Amino acid sequence: MEYITREEIMNDLQRSFHSLMDSYKLEDIGIFEEQGPNGEYYIGYTINQNGGTYMLHQTYMANHAGQFGLITKEWTIETDEPNFHDKKGFGSIEEAFQHLHH
Repeated sequence: MEYITREEIMNDLQRSFHSLMDSYKLEDIGIFEEQGPNGEYYIGYTINQNGGTYMLHQTYMANHAGQFGLITKEWTIETDEPNFHDKKGFGSIEEAFQHLHH
């Protein structure tokens, strides 16, 4: 597993902000970061679209040096909406956004 710094991940995500906002007509976009169980970290985007807030993320594992390795390249969509179940297994960020547009 290749490990990179948190800053490298954040910079990569931020570089996509404008193109994602334009391509998917997002109301707002930001960074999503949450610690999960067993040393896992969920890192990706928080977006506002069509009145809802969604978190699109990948799963990372932290090493002893505080760097992060990508556990799976698949993207997950989460939201706090009560009628929306987490959706997993998107092969790219584009697939995840396309799912939200249906």
